[in-house]
Amino acid sequence: MSSDVLEFQGIVLDVARGGVAFVKIAALSRTVIARAAGRLVKARIKVIPGDEVTVEVSPYDLSRGRITYRGRKEERAT
Repeated sequence: MSSDVLEFQGIVLDVARGGVAFVKIAALSRTVIARAAGRLVKARIKVIPGDEVTVEVSPYDLSRGRITYRGRKEERAT
């Protein structure tokens, strides 16, 4: 992880084509457009609406990010 990256917890609202997800981040009180990180794509981990995820956001552009972690089933609210 780079030192100039901000990390937030969020909830996936919607998933669009091409692996793009809309993530609601409460700490920023905004929605971020995020893509899955390379290791998630490589491991074929799917992100679906309602998932709790960790998003890395650049301090220069707070509207885009990268999903680096998807919460486990026991961590997610049912």
